[in-house]
Amino acid sequence: MRAKLSSEVRLEGVGKRYGALWAVQGVSLDILPGEFFTLLGPSGCGKTTLLRMIAGFALPDAGRIVVDGQPIDHIPPWQRDVGLVFQHGALWPHLSVKDNVAFGLRERKLPREEIASRVAAALSQVGLEGLEARRPSQLSGGQQQRVALARTLAVQPRLLLLDEPLSSLDAPLRAQMRLELARLQRDLAITTIYVTHDQAEALALSNRVAVLQAGSVIQEGTPEELYRRPRSRFVAEFVGAANLVPAEIVELRETGLLVEFGAGIRLPVPGDPARWRLGSRTLLCLRPEALRLEEAAIGRGMGFVGTVASRVFEGDRHLYELRIGEGTLLRVEMPALGEGRIFRLGDRVRVELNPESAVLLPPE
Repeated sequence: MRAKLSSEVRLEGVGKRYGALWAVQGVSLDILPGEFFTLLGPSGCGKTTLLRMIAGFALPDAGRIVVDGQPIDHIPPWQRDVGLVFQHGALWPHLSVKDNVAFGLRERKLPREEIASRVAAALSQVGLEGLEARRPSQLSGGQQQRVALARTLAVQPRLLLLDEPLSSLDAPLRAQMRLELARLQRDLAITTIYVTHDQAEALALSNRVAVLQAGSVIQEGTPEELYRRPRSRFVAEFVGAANLVPAEIVELRETGLLVEFGAGIRLPVPGDPARWRLGSRTLLCLRPEALRLEEAAIGRGMGFVGTVASRVFEGDRHLYELRIGEGTLLRVEMPALGEGRIFRLGDRVRVELNPESAVLLPPE
């Protein structure tokens, strides 16, 4: 079973107001056919409100929503041909798995044979064959979410909308469902809009991601672009762990800049010299896994010296906290596998990095 057609979605200056408060304001996005597009942000940032407007459960107070070239704001939810999966599944507790999946098809008054065929195909897609007679209370949390997904897929919508569908699951099951959801969306080639506050889900699942803050999109791009080249402190901290070190521009070069931080540490970093002025304050963004540690006496790469202030072992990695100079603390993530040395509290170490991994941000 595949989606009938992969649809294109365009949001043009969309806004939603509750009283004097704009929950969503000025959002413009182009979502391509067959794309897995994620709306990422903290609670209250407007991502679920956006999804509800696309589904038709809320009307925009500004702008418009266009699907396949046609404005849909005036179309009621049941005529939009979109499927919505909620955070908690919203299954009918008194109905069997089969009847839950068939519910929307019966509402559409499809022939009995077609309903049976679509229910069987949808349950096969989500791996629930053989559980047709069970009630939701007899299923695990992951199985319940699969039933909710199968119920949505059975009606063959042109858009799939997912509102934090994995947030109520425990971590191992969430990771498993993430893989299954990515496979299913790829196989169906259905345009999918996914809402989450979990940056790991957004990075793992998406073709593109829009990061929202206070109702507005502050950066949009591929997962790699957002992670490697954030444009603000908010994005840098929300999309993965980040060291954000106050620094100063001390030299403008043809191919980049020289910054100074800590106790006189200088580091060349990439950047457009035309965007910065000599003496400007900035934030130097260094991802913990982009840093490497060596003994202070033998380190040879680009870097600087610090002291181990703490270490945490997490099975597959060591998380170090280093003191640089008088007060700067840096987090460094090192793999635990292999024969690398484990550093102890108080050890003097050299922090090495590829300058291309550093990003300069405005000093918010």
